[in-house]
Amino acid sequence: MKHFIKTGVIAVLVAFLSFSFTSNTEKKVIKTEESQVVWKGYKVTGSHEGTIAIQSGELHFENAVLTGGAFEIDMTTISSTDLEGEYKGKLDGHLKSDDFFGVAKHPTAQLVFTTVTASGKNAYTVTADLTIKGQTAPVDVNFSVYGNKATATLKVDRTKYGVRYGSASFFDGLKDKTIYDEFDLVVDLVF
Repeated sequence: MKHFIKTGVIAVLVAFLSFSFTSNTEKKVIKTEESQVVWKGYKVTGSHEGTIAIQSGELHFENAVLTGGAFEIDMTTISSTDLEGEYKGKLDGHLKSDDFFGVAKHPTAQLVFTTVTASGKNAYTVTADLTIKGQTAPVDVNFSVYGNKATATLKVDRTKYGVRYGSASFFDGLKDKTIYDEFDLVVDLVF
């Protein structure tokens, strides 16, 4: 009888400890066809904006709290949405050239979360490693999650990734041809 009670107590203890340390960890795959990345770049005389496609991605949650994530962006899909015809073709081609993102040699970019900190209800401050043109630098991302959707906003300093065309930080005398170093990304995710 002592052996039976001892075995029962051990079984209950093991079950209790297992449940105590078990977390509800989930990886949620991004629905790339329903998700969107919008970019906006600025120059002295105005701005341009467009879209770029997410090739793959996932968000990590533990007990419904965001804990991580990773994305791959298809750089070959970069496209302006504020121009049409010949001017659109010229800008899109220039963005894909070695002057900017060199998509022939670097067809993808990656974003990998390194730290996630809750900053409010459904809101997070994320630090991530962003890799563009084979160069990696950290970026800060404001991230919000609501149900099966998330929104992220970030500013990217293109010069940290070797994208220096038209940058007054590297070239003198550009005047009204100057393109500002930072561009904005607004990401709407569905998972």
